Amino acid sequence: MIAALNRLIDLIEEHLTDSTGEIDVAGWAATLGSTEHHLRRMFSSLAGMPLSEYVRRRRMTVAAADVVRGEKDLLSIAVRHGYGSSEAFARAFQAVHGTAPSAARRDGGPLRAQPHLRFHLSVKGNTPMDVRILNRPAFRLVGHAARVPLVHCGVNPHIAEHVAAIPAAQHQRLKALSQSEPAGLLAVSDDLDPDRGEGSELTYLHGVAVHPGTPVPEGLDGIEVPAGTWAVFRSGGPHPATLQQTWAATATEWFPSNPWRLRPGSEIVAVLDRNEDFSTATTELWLPVEPA
Repeated sequence: MIAALNRLIDLIEEHLTDSTGEIDVAGWAATLGSTEHHLRRMFSSLAGMPLSEYVRRRRMTVAAADVVRGEKDLLSIAVRHGYGSSEAFARAFQAVHGTAPSAARRDGGPLRAQPHLRFHLSVKGNTPMDVRILNRPAFRLVGHAARVPLVHCGVNPHIAEHVAAIPAAQHQRLKALSQSEPAGLLAVSDDLDPDRGEGSELTYLHGVAVHPGTPVPEGLDGIEVPAGTWAVFRSGGPHPATLQQTWAATATEWFPSNPWRLRPGSEIVAVLDRNEDFSTATTELWLPVEPA
């Protein structure tokens, strides 16, 4: 995985100034024996930024040298770096450097450089991860769904507001509907942005798992989950910090040292036990996987 990510970085560097502006992550992933979905998720988890953001920052870092040298007009520089107009280039330049290209050319800066990333394996693994691999038939998720922004650390206020707005009687109704593993009330993240950028939107469903042929009850939303393999990570402690640390550790520790990769699909949290105010909890994180 580390070698694949570093080769991906090299390929991005080789194609930064392609006039089309396209970065063929899907095609490169296939040649590296991986998938675009898995590479993007691993990159964002390890680099701390989405792959698309890294590409944008690197492209603007290289473009800044062209701007400051002043050898070409701004439209020619924009086209060289994959932008169809000087206006679109100027917006991207301003977003990265905090100044307009014309001002940077006049004043020489300020400029914010994005260094060329390299990934290195750091041997940790001193905390064993409690994980099991399950092959599960198809099932259906039913519950109350909402579109919310992604929050990496701490309580997601949008999800908290969504769940708090569900009447207590509906929670009991959902519990009674549960038919299949993962059992009990579930927190489901679906339709996630491949780059997992902070603030990107996802579909959050508060619900339960039922058999695939079970009709979606009136007033509830449904998500179809195909048959497949799951890596199930169990953890317990302060909530949601322990769960979020486990989620991060799957990318930094488990996937790089195990012959599995993420496949597209819902990511599910089952709450096995919790204290009254939900400040601590024991959870299972279900991630859809396939052999690497």
